[in-house]
Amino acid sequence: MIKDLVRKNRSYRGYDESRKISEEELRDLIDTARLAGSAANLQPLKYRLVYTDEEVAKLNAITRWGKMLKDIELPHKGMFPTAYIVICVDTQISKAPENANTDIGIAAQSMLLAAVEQGLGGCMIGNYEKAQASEALALPERYVPQLIVAIGKPAETVVLTDPAEDGSVKYYRDANDVHYVPKRKLEDIIL
Repeated sequence: MIKDLVRKNRSYRGYDESRKISEEELRDLIDTARLAGSAANLQPLKYRLVYTDEEVAKLNAITRWGKMLKDIELPHKGMFPTAYIVICVDTQISKAPENANTDIGIAAQSMLLAAVEQGLGGCMIGNYEKAQASEALALPERYVPQLIVAIGKPAETVVLTDPAEDGSVKYYRDANDVHYVPKRKLEDIIL
């Protein structure tokens, strides 16, 4: 079952904007993440819930999506996520936010798997200016944003495929806007 959740857990870049995500749904995702492992059990992560139209619009304006696709602006107009979770490091717990990268990855993946289980989806976004995010959300200085996780009801098709003949694993879209994600074969990654 976990493998099925992982297969369904794609980096979605198109959402059904009519499906709003509630504070309670976001709290449930974070409740799942807080149970996961933490390096030295420090638990330095704090989470900023973003689900009001006003705050979602602020993050929509500062996040940059799918920049590997040069000729496409994503998300398409009218297909933005309806919520975000901003993962922050509490610098009163961990003085060096970059030391929490493992915790951040574990937390984000846990939340996204829980989202998939609920019929939702998301995308981890690292392409944004931390200072802009802090300002947009009026974050106290001690909380340093490290990763933004978009949450919503997916409204696009994402297909896993084999790498290109030249070995490229760059994702791409076809003329029907289907998003293809090449994955290396098992035999090519085991040493």
